[in-house]
Amino acid sequence: MLGLRAECVVEHYAGCPPSPVYIGVRRFATRTLFAGVSGNRRPQAVRQIDMALKPIILTILMFGVSRGLGVTSEPSENSQASANELVRKIVANEIKAETEDHSHWAFQLQTEKGGRRELEEVVETKDGNLQRPVCVNGQPLTAKQKEEANLHIQKLVHNPGALRRSLRDESEDTTRSQNMLKLMPHAFNFSYEEKDSGDLVKLKFTPNPRFRPPSREALVFHAMEGEITVNDRQQRLAEILGHLIHEVKFGGGLLGHLDKGGLFHVGQEQVSPGFWELTVLNVQMKGKVLFFKTIGVRQKIIRSGFRRVSDDLPLAQAAEILRESAMTATDSCK
Repeated sequence: MLGLRAECVVEHYAGCPPSPVYIGVRRFATRTLFAGVSGNRRPQAVRQIDMALKPIILTILMFGVSRGLGVTSEPSENSQASANELVRKIVANEIKAETEDHSHWAFQLQTEKGGRRELEEVVETKDGNLQRPVCVNGQPLTAKQKEEANLHIQKLVHNPGALRRSLRDESEDTTRSQNMLKLMPHAFNFSYEEKDSGDLVKLKFTPNPRFRPPSREALVFHAMEGEITVNDRQQRLAEILGHLIHEVKFGGGLLGHLDKGGLFHVGQEQVSPGFWELTVLNVQMKGKVLFFKTIGVRQKIIRSGFRRVSDDLPLAQAAEILRESAMTATDSCK
């Protein structure tokens, strides 16, 4: 369902190992709480998230606004059953849509991590995603950095092994994200909060005390509470806002931990009729998690400017699209 994989951007080109593609969140859920974040289509599948950290985050999550059903601090059993049933239908449709969607896109990726802000152009292909840095901390790339980026991209075009490895990693996270989404109706109790005059419905979620987490990911998942917003008409997740209500330890703390109060925000939007993509992933958690490959515990990602590209786009052509788009994208540096 959300790791924008922009962990080693410009530096990558100067000698970072070739894992240029962000391995992470392609679609909400499946690219979310965990998933999700930027790009590679899961081996014909997910993006984002992870979910979603998109992993947990990518699904952790998953995917308000307004007025309508009114706040019910103590929903009736029928109301709770109705809300849980709605989420069950939304989750089933979300996974179905993810599985059937094999579209590819070009878009802008903004990341904030460790005090560093980066803007990149990304093009998805069936062989993996190519991405090119545009600016760092509001400054356009230097001539040397541009040359290094060009050389790095050409190396990937002629030897796409790193792209394929990132696809495998994303495939694993996608599977985790989808499994997490399937747990959602069981891991939480849902109640209606608000409904606007349109298609959006906001629901509150709290841990279901009867649920027993079957995995480390589920342990984190179940330690959250917050709100989700769904599009009732299209049966899609639109937004998830959650926070950890207590500390989570893995292996007694040896494998990692996440502190109480950590925040998670993931959102997806319809970018073209029938196509939804991850647009926001903001994870602000304190701790350390060792079992996710494509997402950190403190990062913010924004994906925008989606343009659909051919599903059979060759890497060489994707590289040319990147080159052309990067020439005009420098206007966005600030």
